[in-house]
Amino acid sequence: MQENFSALDRAAANYVPLSPVSFLERAAEVHADVVAVVHGDTRRSWANTADRVARVAQGLADRGIAKGDTVSALAPNMPELFELHFAVPVSGGVLSTINTRLEAETIAHILDHSDSRVVLVSEDLRPLLEEALALAENAPRVLQIGGAADDYAALLQADPWQGSWLPDDEWDAITLNYTSGTSGRPKGVVYHHRGAYLMALGTVAAWQVAHHPVYMSVVPMFHCNAWGHLWKAPIVGGTLVFPASNSPEDLFETIRREKVTHFGAAPVVLQMMAESDAAPDEPLEPRLQVTTAGAPPPPSVLEKTDAMGMDVMHVYGLTETYGHILQCLPQPVWDHLEPEETAERRARQGVRFPMVEAVDVVDRETGQKVPKDGETQGEISIRGNTVMKGYYKDQAATDEAFEGGMFRSGDAAVVQPDGYVQIRDRLKDVIISGGENISSVEVEAVLYRHPAVAAAAVVARSDPKWGEVPCAVVELRDGEEAGEDEIIAFCRERLAGFKTPKSVLFREIPKTAVGKIQKFQLRNMVRSLDA
Repeated sequence: MQENFSALDRAAANYVPLSPVSFLERAAEVHADVVAVVHGDTRRSWANTADRVARVAQGLADRGIAKGDTVSALAPNMPELFELHFAVPVSGGVLSTINTRLEAETIAHILDHSDSRVVLVSEDLRPLLEEALALAENAPRVLQIGGAADDYAALLQADPWQGSWLPDDEWDAITLNYTSGTSGRPKGVVYHHRGAYLMALGTVAAWQVAHHPVYMSVVPMFHCNAWGHLWKAPIVGGTLVFPASNSPEDLFETIRREKVTHFGAAPVVLQMMAESDAAPDEPLEPRLQVTTAGAPPPPSVLEKTDAMGMDVMHVYGLTETYGHILQCLPQPVWDHLEPEETAERRARQGVRFPMVEAVDVVDRETGQKVPKDGETQGEISIRGNTVMKGYYKDQAATDEAFEGGMFRSGDAAVVQPDGYVQIRDRLKDVIISGGENISSVEVEAVLYRHPAVAAAAVVARSDPKWGEVPCAVVELRDGEEAGEDEIIAFCRERLAGFKTPKSVLFREIPKTAVGKIQKFQLRNMVRSLDA
């Protein structure tokens, strides 16, 4: 080692902890008069938003919040929840946004497990919170947002925060996010300031976001902190628009009124928009830039959104990776493909984002990368600065997830010859029939092409001959009819015989708040039918 190089150490002038709160400080100067938030008749600039954040941070500190304290929030997407993504970390606290669609028992578990000291709740969700608190052992202080007893308004009466907005250490926790619970009790995932900072910058670069986008808030803020889009907005002086609801009618009305340029949404939301009577007769101009994640989007949905004037980029990630870490980056050669083939390629999970160091598909037994043949399955494994610190109060689960020096996703995938990763299934969802692996995602993509099918999921069903076989659970569109024989025949024309569902169940499909199908419920239902 050269003595002259090693003598040059970190100093205040050349080393500053990375944190997304610094983006807001800059926006208050660079984009001071640009509209930051639109909610109904409310319009606030970036300078005004930064002032409110500084006051809320001090208000929380005045109520005892200090470094490392968990501050929970139970509220729908709204400007106050957006502000808390900056105010809580400025105060030194750790923000835990709670899924608003959970039942009281699970919310009570989260309040207990997170060691929450304060919980901010919107007026409409106060009854749900009170029900949860009655079941919880923890008794955090409750501060209401809005209504007659508006505690948030009281926080805003504090003097603005005067100290540094940055953490002492960029490895300090910034948020505590709970997994979506598609397979049981949610786990607490801890993010750090450094990862949140890099996620925001990486998204701007990979999505090629220009200055002053108008971003429609659709992704729930309790889900990976809205995929990091909240921290991205101040970088580019964007405007965050809150629609009245996530109904297709309100979304299209908001797009037209506010001239929306960007939004993110689960495939189920895009499907509802594409099939809504409110959908435009002509393609939207200019074309909307959309990211979708949460489940592999059926190619049929991508075909419809493209015709509507939406450039949809499929991204992949997990709660444990701050959201997206793979993007299906379009390639110039795709311009010459047929629409159906283009949609098939765009449904892949793709290549890694620039802030991610490695995304490999590896054999679970050997740890070796699988060949790029589009056939050999392995597990998606990730390494980078946007991988969680770990699971809160669960070192054993953290060690297991990080075994081998990478985060093990639990998702089975192949690598196509062009290097693009394509998910085949959650590992626990792969159906093994007579020794053959069947991807439920592949079968579901075919089911979605049936004109009567609104939603579809495929799970394993026990079979005395083959061990297990595919069972399709189908949710029909309003006013449409289809029988089991018709659905099976439709699939048989498009799939190998062993991949074709052997039975079809017609019923509403349970989903999480972000559109993920809760297959563990469907598996339990199928097992109960066979018992």
